Amino acid sequence: MSKDIESRDVSLRLFEYTAHHLSAKILSKEICATDLVKHFLERIKSVEPHIRAYITINEEDALKKATEIDKKIGNGETTGLLAGIPVAVKDNICTKSLSTTCASKILKNFIPPYDAFVVKRLKEEDAIIIGKTNLDEFAMGSSTENSGYKITRNPWNPEYVPGGSSGGSAAAVAADLSMMALGSDTGGSVRQPAALCGIAGVKPTYGRVSRYGLVAFGSSLDQIGTLTNDVKDAAILLQVIAGYDSRDSTSMQVSVPDYLNGIDSGVNGLRIGIPKEYFAAGLNADVHNALKDALKLYERLGAKVIDMSLPHTEYAVAVYYIVANAEASSNLARYDGVRYGYRAPKSNGIIDMYSRTRSEGFGNEVKRRIMLGNYALSAGYYDAYYLKASKVRNLIKNDFDIAFQQVDCIICPTSPVPGFKIGERAKNPLEMYLSDIYTIPANLAGIPGISVPCGFSKEGLPIGMQILAKHFEEKKLLQIAYAFERETDFHLKKPVLKVSSEQR
Repeated sequence: MSKDIESRDVSLRLFEYTAHHLSAKILSKEICATDLVKHFLERIKSVEPHIRAYITINEEDALKKATEIDKKIGNGETTGLLAGIPVAVKDNICTKSLSTTCASKILKNFIPPYDAFVVKRLKEEDAIIIGKTNLDEFAMGSSTENSGYKITRNPWNPEYVPGGSSGGSAAAVAADLSMMALGSDTGGSVRQPAALCGIAGVKPTYGRVSRYGLVAFGSSLDQIGTLTNDVKDAAILLQVIAGYDSRDSTSMQVSVPDYLNGIDSGVNGLRIGIPKEYFAAGLNADVHNALKDALKLYERLGAKVIDMSLPHTEYAVAVYYIVANAEASSNLARYDGVRYGYRAPKSNGIIDMYSRTRSEGFGNEVKRRIMLGNYALSAGYYDAYYLKASKVRNLIKNDFDIAFQQVDCIICPTSPVPGFKIGERAKNPLEMYLSDIYTIPANLAGIPGISVPCGFSKEGLPIGMQILAKHFEEKKLLQIAYAFERETDFHLKKPVLKVSSEQR
């Protein structure tokens, strides 16, 4: 910690504040952006070796940007919503002049020539990109064990996974290695790691946030989301990245409301749907009990809990792994060793070069999904698999459409378990895929969802509660989540981390 900060308050630990609190301190000149960034960089040097959340640390540029922001504030110039706030970015989101690897060896040396839409928006609002976070390779996984570079560890217990595929982003926020982070959510990859790491994770409506600059996995499912310490920070970060972008053909021209305005309106009279399919066999007892307690709290706050059904839920995982893998096999065909990325050094002709490049550059999980996707799209199997899956996907979407005629939101677990040990499911892909059983349906239907912490397991691991709403009702989701957060202290709990003496 710098001497300037120490002189203001010896006991002050800036990483324990939320972004909206720190933003106010920066604007009032109580602290300066440069000191804040230095503080986080020091924290990263001390804690990161034990968590392994980052692939790239953007130290030089972050300090330069912080200095510029301090000058703007000193000169009385107008600053953005996130002035001086360190934000981590998942390493499948393009950042100009800063490495973007997708945690894959095939993109080890790739440096994008442009910023993703969301990164451009962060910079416009004076946020500071502090680094690029680890993920399952090409966002394919639920544990961040499939990275081509490192395994990220859960800050609450380093023997456990942080979830995936945005495990690096979730762990960075939970371990106070960044104030906020961006992730991507194709089948739960923001909400599930948020749940396992005890933070707030938002998957916006498909089309609410531009996918321009997000390296594609499943194009009809991918959506960039937020990972933050609390719901108000989630509202601010979503405010920054949401909005129409002409460069993304799936971006919707829908107005973006003020997400903080009315966030404390409460839930009195709200109708909460409880789908029986999400509370069936396989749900961990600690998770079930935490959800029951949360629902009782909502009832005390004036909400009405309604039992309901989403009858096609049982098909969601099968549908997802046909649709997502089919789209992945198409999207990843571009990595051929010709235009950019890794190329096998020795080959016998162009076909052999393609084969060697992809065999050596991709990890096992990515190759597995490419092969499954190609199979589902192949002649003779397209109708039996991809076409049928697309039809069932529509049935799953219709289930939600019908449900939201009866209720204002749906509440359910985010993950069937609080977390699992590193290596526990690594050799059992089907068991790993079931980690996303409660998050996948929202991606198939394109609806928004948020996960917020609602308890802890007997082992001391965080438990997440998922709230789902109609398309483009993120404002309502944030309001419902904040009503719970305001009455509880789960979001205030912090993991005990292994750190150097300077940070104790």
